[in-house]
Parts: sequence; structure tokens; C-alpha cells
Amino acid sequence: MSTTAGTVQAGQATDIRRHELAGFLRSRRERITPEQVGLDRGPRRRTPGLRREEVAQLSAVGVTWYTWLEQARPIQVSAQVLDALARALLLDAGERAHLFSLAGAVDPAPGTPCPTITPALREMLARLDPFPACVQNSRYDILAYNRAYSVLMCDLDAVPPEDRNCILLAFTNEEWRSALGNRDETVRIMAAKFRAAMAEHLAEPPWKTLLGRLRAASPEFREIWERHEVVAPVGDRTKRFVNARVGQLNLEHTNLWLGPASGPRLVTYVPVDEESRLRLEKLARIPKDREAQAPALVSAASARA
Repeated sequence: MSTTAGTVQAGQATDIRRHELAGFLRSRRERITPEQVGLDRGPRRRTPGLRREEVAQLSAVGVTWYTWLEQARPIQVSAQVLDALARALLLDAGERAHLFSLAGAVDPAPGTPCPTITPALREMLARLDPFPACVQNSRYDILAYNRAYSVLMCDLDAVPPEDRNCILLAFTNEEWRSALGNRDETVRIMAAKFRAAMAEHLAEPPWKTLLGRLRAASPEFREIWERHEVVAPVGDRTKRFVNARVGQLNLEHTNLWLGPASGPRLVTYVPVDEESRLRLEKLARIPKDREAQAPALVSAASARA
């Protein structure tokens, strides 16, 4: 009996949410003039604001589908479609957040604060030192990291936040690339994993933007990308890094998923031998302000400049 009541309540809540979403979209559509989005008003316009077919056109979605959305029909709405609608309807940050909340979806826009990175998770990352650890999403964006990870392959703190992406760094940052053991195989596998993951996000702006940056910045990536190789995510394994300060590190790589397998994950690196453990501890004792004294790092920085 209680299960049935819970199901009915959940259905009612979903129905209310759909009607709220429909009303919100309709109100936003009616407040925008055709001139604001570069359309001709025409002599016979009776609808206040934009017509449904104009919103559909601007958002690159079907007219029937958008009409059903405003009619509160029980249809699924993807994050990429919501993103397109938000842009077409000229929503500000608050309105955009409200749109995604009503649709029960996660906003994929670049720069959106990640709800996964809680103070507790940041504390966990800090406590893992001197073992390198970070939080990544399925796009390889580095969302948070501890001190050990920040010096594992390059001075990550010096990298602009918008460039803190593992695959982007692996193809464009010489310091990061030089730290990768078996670099050629590593970047090939990363590109193949990225292609496999992108199959579910082909129309999403953040994914398209990252792909465009990679193709523009790296001939090597373009050549690998054209092979159309795909690789499914693999389990834990040992990776080799060559750190400019302490030398070779053999570390066991582990993914701890913080949600669905396609979502954010906690990535940790634990030494697999005593020498790697001692070198990580040595790395932790090196003050970051001494990094400029390392000739290898100076030359890498000069090369980037």
C-alpha cells in the first residue's frame, strides 16, 4: 500500500515539474522579440514574442518535439537540448539554472560549479598526500586535486583552470608529456577512450569545444583521431611516470566512481614498490617555490612561452 502511494506521489511530482517547465518555457518565449534574435517580425505576427517554430529553429530541435515540451507531454529532455534552449531564449544564469532544475538535469555548461566537489571530498584529497589524487569527469577535466598531484607531471597550479584537462595537457603541454611513461601508447589510448565516451555527448557544447581545441592544437591528436579507435574504460593498473624532481615513479592507478560510471571519479595513485614510495615522500618535502631552480622545469616553461 505504501509503495503504491509513493509511486503515485512520485508521479504527481513529475507531472507538476513538467507543467512548471512548460509554463517557464512559454513565458520566456513570449518575452523575446524577433528582433532580439535576428528574425523578421513580419506583418501578420499575432503571437507575443517568438513563435514555437522559431524557438525550435533557433534551438535546432523539432517543432513537434518543442510543442510537446510546452504542452507538458511526458518526454525526455537531454542536457544538450536544454543548453540549446537556454541560448535561444537568452536566459541569464539564474534562469538557466532554474531551467535545468525543472528538467531534473545537470547543466553541462563550461564553468558551472561542480556539485561533486564538496568540502569533505577536498579534505579527503588533502589527507591522501603524499599519494597523488584528483577528481576528474568523463571529459578528463581536472575538477580538484591535492598537492602531490599538482607536482606529479607539471606545476598544475600554474596551468589556467580552463586548460586543466588531462587529454589536453597530454597532447599540448611538453612538461606533462615528458612525465608520461610510454607516452605514445598512453596518448593513443586516451584519445580512443575520449572518442568512446563522446559517443553519448556528440551535441554537447563542452565536448565539442574540447574536441575543437584538441584538433586545432595538436597534429598528433588529429592523426590519432582519424583512426576512429575506441577503447572501453579499463580497471586499475600500474602506470609509470618520470618526475623531473625525483625520477621514475611506478604507481597503481585506481578509479573510485562518485556516481554513474560516466560521471566524476576520484583518481588515486599509490606506489607499487618501496623506491616509488620513498620518491613520493621526497617529492612532498620539496617546497614548490624551489621548482624554478630545476633546470628541466625552467626549459619547459621557456618552451611554452
